[in-house]
Amino acid sequence: MTTLESPRTYPATARAGGREITLRLMGAGDKKAILDFARALPEHDLLFLRRDITDELAVDEWLRDSAGGGVVTILAISGDEVVGYATVHRESLRWSHHVAELRVMVAASMRGKGLGRILTQEAFALALSQGIEKMVAQMTLDQKGAIATFEGIGFKPEALLRDHVKDRAGNKHDLLVLSHDVAKFGAALAAYGVAEAFGA
Repeated sequence: MTTLESPRTYPATARAGGREITLRLMGAGDKKAILDFARALPEHDLLFLRRDITDELAVDEWLRDSAGGGVVTILAISGDEVVGYATVHRESLRWSHHVAELRVMVAASMRGKGLGRILTQEAFALALSQGIEKMVAQMTLDQKGAIATFEGIGFKPEALLRDHVKDRAGNKHDLLVLSHDVAKFGAALAAYGVAEAFGA
């Protein structure tokens, strides 16, 4: 069972897979924990990310972007360990400023326990508060658990880009782009109440 006790108020407390999880915004002091988390991920999970988060300089850049407000990242913490995150990356161009890209990553030990759904829904609530109208997400076709999580809260396939990403061994993979109307998620919150919309 997965429940969220305090959505969109940080720090928040959630339960996933029988574990208590703290949700909070990423800060400058999280560099080491993020690197430890990233370096434990399967390499395939890193394919569709905007930056190589196993690299110290890339994490420094991520933290700078977060401090500047263009990127907001919610961390999921268990004990002293990062076990997942959700990032809302808003487009900077004027004609697409209403669009944000959502990226969610969960540690292998927490997959299949509802944490990905909690992080995704938290990110949507954050997007609503920022006035974002459309969210997009990208993943390779074999990331079936992630696709199911996103489709479960209303994401729909929008494009399939053939041979769009290449792994370190040179193998090409198709990239699936999904999208969601953020306003519809907001309507669900209003119609059903926060607890119901978040599956609590």
